[in-house]
Amino acid sequence: QVQLVESGGGLVQPGGSLRLSCAASGNIISRRTMGWYRLAPGKQRELVAAITSGGTTTYADSVKGRFTISRDNAKNTIYLQMNSLKPDDTAVYYCKADSLSGIRAYWGQGTQVTVSS
Repeated sequence: QVQLVESGGGLVQPGGSLRLSCAASGNIISRRTMGWYRLAPGKQRELVAAITSGGTTTYADSVKGRFTISRDNAKNTIYLQMNSLKPDDTAVYYCKADSLSGIRAYWGQGTQVTVSS
């Protein structure tokens, strides 16, 4: 059973930083596009950042210049470094491993990020 487990969320003041981690139970990260999504109350789920198996990254306009996605295939882990956090970044953040060669996608259980003074 493949599992993705997020960690690193919490409460932070505006302008602060957090680093989220997403660890996979199996070797599923290296060949897949991995992404971080977020879901805030009253809003639709949003793709925050993604990284391909080759290391190409994409970001939502709202986080460009503030967030950085990275991957460590040897550790089966991806990261989301979040700097200059704003109250609008408050959401549950989810990790996703995209489907590959007909094999299903996988989601983590989510980690809460709250930006508040």
